[in-house]
Amino acid sequence: MMPDLGKYAGAVLSAYGISLLLMAAIVALSLWRAKVVKQQLNDAEARAKQASDTH
Repeated sequence: MMPDLGKYAGAVLSAYGISLLLMAAIVALSLWRAKVVKQQLNDAEARAKQASDTH
């Protein structure tokens, strides 16, 4: 199933590996950032609700 890459096998396979690793890192960072932003939004909404309740 894998094509014969000859003398370039190491370079090609390492490029694929690095690419997959970087894509996984981007997904993980995106999920982490979404969690942080969601928490910040919830905090801001809670402060806004609290401010409107006191007035």
